[in-house]
This record gives sequence, C-alpha cells and structure tokens, in this order.
Amino acid sequence: MDQSIVNIKPFAYAFSLISGKWKMHILFWLWKKEVMRYGQLKKALNGVTHKVLSVQLKELESDGIISRKEYPQVPPKVEYALTEKGLSLMPVLQALCTWGENELKK
Repeated sequence: MDQSIVNIKPFAYAFSLISGKWKMHILFWLWKKEVMRYGQLKKALNGVTHKVLSVQLKELESDGIISRKEYPQVPPKVEYALTEKGLSLMPVLQALCTWGENELKK
C-alpha cells in the first residue's frame, strides 16, 4: 500500500472515540451483555476506579457510542447499552478478538 495516500483523519477520529484505558473493555461487556447497570460494569472491570469509569461512560455517551437510561426510583437505577453507532463498532471489536485468539494459539 502506498503510504503517501493514507489519510490520518478517519483513523484519528475513530481512535479518539475508543481511546482510554477502559473504553474498549466497557464496549466489550456491553456487546456481550447488551444492557448493564453501573455496578455490574464496575464489577466486570475489576480494578477500575469510580471516577475513571464515570468519566469514560460520560465520554462514550457524549460521543453517541452508548446510551444511558435512568429510572426515577430510589435507589437510582441506571442502565447502559450500545447505540446503533456503538453496535457499528462491533465488527472492529470482533476482528480484535479474533486476532487476539489467533495470537494466543501461537
């Protein structure tokens, strides 16, 4: 491939949406479970702090990758799920999983 015709802008945009230590992990779990509450995500992401998880969820929501649904009850109930835009990223995530699986077999 001719390196001189590579456009960095689409890559930079896509990477900006998923960069962050936990974003791909969040997307993975929402892909597998479809809908998760905050506490379920925190438990699945063993080692993530409340602040980091909260910030990364807000960024993913702001970018239209995930949706946040809050139920008016006590205690508060909040659920997260992938949006259509987020679901459109899943073939990329699947390709990464396949690559990782193949590499682990070596």
